[in-house]
Amino acid sequence: MSSHHIVREKQEPALVVLGLKHFSDELLGQLLEWSPTVITVPDVAEQLNAQVIKIDYIIADTIDEALQADVKRIAPGSEPAIQAALGYLTHSGYKAVNVVADDIVLKDFEEFVDKINQVIYSGGQKTYAITSGFSKWKPAGDIVQLLTDSTGLSISGYYQREGNKITTIQDGFLSLKFDSPFIFIAEEM
Repeated sequence: MSSHHIVREKQEPALVVLGLKHFSDELLGQLLEWSPTVITVPDVAEQLNAQVIKIDYIIADTIDEALQADVKRIAPGSEPAIQAALGYLTHSGYKAVNVVADDIVLKDFEEFVDKINQVIYSGGQKTYAITSGFSKWKPAGDIVQLLTDSTGLSISGYYQREGNKITTIQDGFLSLKFDSPFIFIAEEM
């Protein structure tokens, strides 16, 4: 008996690609596995086009029609490209997005934390927002970096903390509680 998977539009996370420096083709292939909506910027569009990756939207004031057929434009206005992309995705009903970027400014993502699930891949790390009560099984030796300050931070599990880095010292659940509505954390990839 075979299984059939029906992927409905907007069911899988969209993919916003703002930079590909130090990002593996293998991981990019995994993010593209379910044919997500792909949004990018002009410089990266040329790289994706060279890899024969279908682009759905380019964040720009104007786009090169010769790049790929049927590419639509998202006008950035005065906001950063990521905010234009996240604004478009939330208004279009997307529930999740994977973002690949060379550099990130967390402030650009904060406004959308409660509107769309975001996973950001940058600098060898996977970054995302968590709410108080977050709990995740981690193998010994994993490092979680706290990227946002929060009052009332309470950590449980088998860990060692040095500054904003938490290292698990034994396999098990790492749990975080805090007073803020959310904080960003990063895990090594």
